Amino acid sequence: MFIPFFLQLRDAKIPVTLREFLALLEGLEEGLADFDVEAFYFLARSALVKDERHIDRFDQVFSSYFRGVEAVSGAPGVDMAELPEEWLRKLVEKHLTDEEKKLVESLRGFEKLMETLKKRLEEQKGRHQGGSKWIGTGGTSPFGAYGYNPEGVRIGQKTSRHRRAVKVWDKREFRDFDDTVELGTRNIKIALKRLRRWVREGAAEEFDLPGTIRSTAEHGYLDVQTRPERRNAVKLLMFFDVGGSMDDHIRIVEELFSAARAEFRHMEHFYFHNCLYEGVWKENRRRSERIATTDLIRSYGSDYRVIFVGDASMSPCEITHPGGSVEHWNKEPGAAWMRRVTDHFRRCAWLNPVPDEHWRYTTSIGLMRQLMDERMYPLTLGGLEQATRVLTR
Repeated sequence: MFIPFFLQLRDAKIPVTLREFLALLEGLEEGLADFDVEAFYFLARSALVKDERHIDRFDQVFSSYFRGVEAVSGAPGVDMAELPEEWLRKLVEKHLTDEEKKLVESLRGFEKLMETLKKRLEEQKGRHQGGSKWIGTGGTSPFGAYGYNPEGVRIGQKTSRHRRAVKVWDKREFRDFDDTVELGTRNIKIALKRLRRWVREGAAEEFDLPGTIRSTAEHGYLDVQTRPERRNAVKLLMFFDVGGSMDDHIRIVEELFSAARAEFRHMEHFYFHNCLYEGVWKENRRRSERIATTDLIRSYGSDYRVIFVGDASMSPCEITHPGGSVEHWNKEPGAAWMRRVTDHFRRCAWLNPVPDEHWRYTTSIGLMRQLMDERMYPLTLGGLEQATRVLTR
């Protein structure tokens, strides 16, 4: 089964020899990559690629040849009874070409999608695999897992594959951002310095050298003076979108989070997913312990600056429709909660890790920009400077 793979590598101008191919087969016979696709990838790359210039081409051929097949089913000497269940489940995943995807139609409309799902739940009696209608796996139905549909409800799938689900019925676990990340945070800290407003308050515990010199000169004896420590009086609330498409931007968001924690004494942070709704949370491993958004509005004064951090990339229904949230049934649309927060906190800004030249291609980004009164800025140093100018007015 690996001979076509070997020939494709040769066609891609990768100088693979028969001796290297035999070395790969020998490694497989020795059990160096039994039932482990990742181990097989590194074994194959080590055996077949002798020049780092060819690694990219090798990755492309490997991805193309083993696309959608993460098992060694059919290989000589492999007992099918020993194949892990996870590998067998992978075989039902639906992989379509771009042309085939264009032929799959969606139900067009959130209300129609929910109405059809309710009807399917009433009619369906058992498990279904493949096909384009029932709730199942590996098909083109709008409902199920490991298939493809341009707009649907994802049910029982471990991770996102196409990022097109309007709703997700699954337990989803995210992790908190790490505030100890230091790499790359220096420039972000410099940009955030615009939000500083120094005041001296509290106990007089800091040695005041100019005051001591002046008082000593006036009195003719050593008169030590102290003063309150100078602190940044700006109070900041940060709301972080976590999970889903934001997984692509974890590194830059962690750098921002780490820099903000270091710069602001009065900073509180909360997490949300895609759009702000009736509740947020402080720890992703304890998402069930939600804090009501109305309580935040009552607890924090309007003098707090507010920064939302997210890609604003979602189904427009999440912003405009009750029940549109991808994870739960929200009684009010996300737009209503965004307006409540921006009406209470006068100085708000949204930082978006998606490059601003791509914003016009995503409807939900345009809707969120309108709700923010165009106060959305790219998560770059230039965007940070623009946001801090708005927040200091």
